[in-house]
Order: sequence, then structure tokens, then C-alpha cells
Amino acid sequence: MTAPRNEPPVALRRLLPAPGELTADELVQALHFGELAPAGRPYLAVNMVATVDGRASVLGRTAPLSSVPDRQLFHALRTRVDAVMVGAGTLRTERYGRLVRDAARREQRRAAGLAPDPLAIVVSGSMRLPADVPLLQDRDSRVVVVTASDGVIEGCAAQVEYLRSSPVDLAAALARLRGDHGVRSILCEGGPHLNASLLAAGLIDELFLTTVPKLAGGAGALTIVADAPLREPLALELVWLLESAGELFARYAVGA
Repeated sequence: MTAPRNEPPVALRRLLPAPGELTADELVQALHFGELAPAGRPYLAVNMVATVDGRASVLGRTAPLSSVPDRQLFHALRTRVDAVMVGAGTLRTERYGRLVRDAARREQRRAAGLAPDPLAIVVSGSMRLPADVPLLQDRDSRVVVVTASDGVIEGCAAQVEYLRSSPVDLAAALARLRGDHGVRSILCEGGPHLNASLLAAGLIDELFLTTVPKLAGGAGALTIVADAPLREPLALELVWLLESAGELFARYAVGA
């Protein structure tokens, strides 16, 4: 998802817990994820967008589902975490670049006691990661690749490190990120397969879900969680709900 370009802040209408209006930047000011970190691993929130019929993308991309307020919340959430996590497929498809390109947002991170740029965490079992992805060519970016591969990505301008295990052990990776890199909070931006693996391992603490007023259809199209092996439905607790032009922005505590 690309950064907003000269888009004036959109006021979101808060429905729960109390009526009101506020922008995405105002909304996230109360978020201090690092203070919620459990012992031994970072606190992990997932941020996703979906259609009313549950589709997480159209023809493999999230751009057809994006809106100005969704983009503003997407980038505002990145100002509140130590690290942003993404699966290799999403990184390749969405062509991720520097995670916080706006200087004002980097100042927001500093004001919150965070590094100007979040650590980028890329999960890739096979490490099919082309070096020409803009994130890997950005000299200001620090990247940790969680992988089962022994290989390296040649020709990167970014600072790249590797956390290896075979198979990929997400719980162990999160523990190392906490212990070795001081990561106390992570925002995961998918995709659905990574979300499913995190959910199955009990590593997701909350979910931000934008529901766009669209129907996408498409047999076999991915939902926000792909085939998570859950023995029974997992309960969510609605923390807040906001609206803009029929689009809903919900925050859920997971397993509440």
C-alpha cells in the first residue's frame, strides 16, 4: 500500500466505545503496544482490509480495496510499533518500500519513544525474495528475514539479517526478536498465510480490520486468514468501531 500523497486528514466517525470524530493520527495516539508485551515475545497486532464477503484482495492486490481513510490508518499504525512484519508473497506483490517514508511520521515515532524507522521483518520459508524489491534497496531500512533457507539475498542496499530455523518456527523467531533486537511490538500486515500460521501458534494479540462496502466474489480468493487449523472458532472482543462513507474500521482483542 503506497503512502498517502497530499491527502488531507479524514475525520472518522467513532461509533464505539463513545461517539465522536477523530483522524487516524489522533486515533492511534492512545496505542502503546510495547507496554502490553507478554513475557518473552513482542505484542503482535494484525492489520488487514477485506470486502463485505470476506475477500482480502482483488486479483491478488489490496489496491482495489484501498481508500484514503484506510491508507491513513494503515500508515498511522506504523508509527506505534517497533517492527512491521510481512510475508514474502505480500512483499513481492505489493512491492514494499521504506516503511515510513514521510518525515512527519518519523517524527511521530520519535515522539512516541521509537526509532524513526521500524524494523522490517520478512517471513519467507524458501527465501524467494528478489533483491530489486524497493525495501531491500533502501539504505535507511533494517530488515530481518525469518527463513528456513540457508541462502542470502545478494545485492541488497538495506541492512539485512537472518533468523533461521527448519522449518520456520515463528514462536522462536519472535522470542529472538524480543531478546536480540529489543522488539516489544509488531504490526503484521499479512498476507493470509502468515496470519494463519501466527494464529495457529497463538501469537496474535489483536486485529485491526477495515471492511470496505464492496463485494468481490472470486472462487478460491483468500480471506484475511487462510486455512488456519483452529479446532473451534476463536473469540474476538470488539474494542472500537469507526465509520467513514460506509467503510468500517474495527479493532478486536483476539482470544478475549
